[in-house]
Formats: sequence, structure tokens, C-alpha cells
Amino acid sequence: MSQLGEVGKTRHLVLHDYGMGGLWWWWVWAGSAEEIVSACAEVEVIANPDAVKRAEAWGLEEVHLDAPDPNPLSSFRAKRDTQRGQPGFAVLVGRERVHLRWPECEDGEVFLMELGPDGRRLRQVEIGPDGGAVKTSVENWPFNAPFDLHDPWYVAMEIGCDDFEDAWHRAHREPKG
Repeated sequence: MSQLGEVGKTRHLVLHDYGMGGLWWWWVWAGSAEEIVSACAEVEVIANPDAVKRAEAWGLEEVHLDAPDPNPLSSFRAKRDTQRGQPGFAVLVGRERVHLRWPECEDGEVFLMELGPDGRRLRQVEIGPDGGAVKTSVENWPFNAPFDLHDPWYVAMEIGCDDFEDAWHRAHREPKG
């Protein structure tokens, strides 16, 4: 793509973190960062000036948000289009805190999470099948990919702040090894 954008568009550094530190990066031409996350599921616009400056040297692919399919954003746009028609779409966006109860795992563990406005975990309580609870926070996680708060799937997992806080206060920190 050209280094020149279209009128009214600017270039944004966009990231998709597909877990455990696996990252896909692009430069995306769009009218705003909000336009990108509204149009594409599971992406994040990086605004940190130091990160943007470092990315200048990476030789990343450039794509226009409204480029015809197929393009690197096609699957993310298709997923967002599907979500947009579902009840609960974007209900959690714009909140200072979101509290979720992750569905029970096969081994009986349950995770209660507190997410910030960017969808990243701030605190978490892991409740074991025996009822024991361990609390962790940002400093405990080497990876902390954001949850896409536009996704209507998370609405059914929402719990009240008081439920999370009660579990947090009952839980203990794991001893440092």
C-alpha cells in the first residue's frame, strides 16, 4: 500500500493477539481508532507513541479498513458483522469495570475476572473444585490479551461487582515460589 492515505483517513497500528503472545500486526488506514474496533472483532489499536515508533521499522503490511475482500482484516470484519446482529452486542463497551464468571472448566475450576475498559484482566479469582480460591492480578500474568467487549457472548457471563469482590476477599494469594 502507498504511504499516503485517503482524505480523512489516518494510519493506525493494529494488533490481534491470538493468545500466549502470538501476535499479528498491521497498519490500518481508517477514519479513527474507534472505527477500526467497531468494524473488526478481536483487534486492538495501539496508541502508545513509543510502540508506534518502534513499529515503523517492522515493515508491516498496510491495509485500508474498507478494502475489498479478501484482505488481512476480512475474517475479523466478518466476525464483527455476525456479532453486530446478536442481542448483547457491545453492551459491555465503555464501562470502567466488567466482572465475568467464566464457564466451569472440565476439571471443575471456575474463573471470576475483573476487566478494565480496554478488556484486559485486572484481577482474577480461580475457584477450584474443592472450593478453595486463589486470587491473582496483573503482575502475575506474563500475557494479558484483551477480551473483546463488543462480543455479545460475554454478556451472559456478567456478574455483579459485589459477587466478584466477595470472592476476591475470601480468596488467598498463592505463595511465591
